[in-house]
Amino acid sequence: MSTLTNVSGGGEAAILWRVRLESALRAIVGPAAGFALFVLLWQAVAMRIPEIPTPGATWHAAVQLFADPFYDNGPNDRGIGWNVLASLQRVAIGFGLAALVGIPAGFVIGRYAAVRAMFSPIVSLLRPVSPLAWLPLGLLLFKAADPAAIWAIFICSIWPMIVNTAAGVARVPQDYLNVARVLNLSEWKVITKVLLPAVLPHVLTGVRLSIGTAWLVIVAAEMLTGGTGIGFWLWDEWNNLKVDHIVIAIFVIGIVGLLLETMLIALARRYTYTEE
Repeated sequence: MSTLTNVSGGGEAAILWRVRLESALRAIVGPAAGFALFVLLWQAVAMRIPEIPTPGATWHAAVQLFADPFYDNGPNDRGIGWNVLASLQRVAIGFGLAALVGIPAGFVIGRYAAVRAMFSPIVSLLRPVSPLAWLPLGLLLFKAADPAAIWAIFICSIWPMIVNTAAGVARVPQDYLNVARVLNLSEWKVITKVLLPAVLPHVLTGVRLSIGTAWLVIVAAEMLTGGTGIGFWLWDEWNNLKVDHIVIAIFVIGIVGLLLETMLIALARRYTYTEE
């Protein structure tokens, strides 16, 4: 009997190991095949259009570029590392301010019907406006490029947070609020003990959408305002006709944006629950 049990256990372990191996191979082989196809298409296009650098030339330029990403030869000649950090700093400030304003505003709009009736049309009117359309107004208000770029980040980040938070609050089951009323909970306890846990997945969805939009906007804003930042660095490399550096900047922007979104997706999964 023990021999049969050991054989059965060994067979189950082998099957489990094989399933995990197949899953790991699918997770690796699929993306690797897609990336290989992308590189082949890139090589084919570069062979037909000499102005576009080949993958090999771009890789060689990237190795040289990242050999010293934090050099500093003055305001207009800094390594790509400093420019990425400058962009992330602007995004963090603008995004943080938008969270401080947008999430509480979303709670209030979703919680009170009168407030929702007043501000929903305004949000619906301003939300579709291109974030770069707000940049000239930021330059007019702040008289400087850096706060104007932060203003553009703030204004583009705030709408997803308001809309998703308000929608989450409005969808909280009425039974939850009835129980809170029976228990005679204060408004603060209703928000912190009832609404916040139920609405948190919606809030994190708005945060994830906002950070993606913010990272998109900062690149375009820095192209227009100048100074430091990955957007300015990309535009400066275009003026210097360094196309290989432009391609590298595109990859850097994509990788940083992917990392930001991946971290927020992991955070959202951590605080998302399912009703059984």
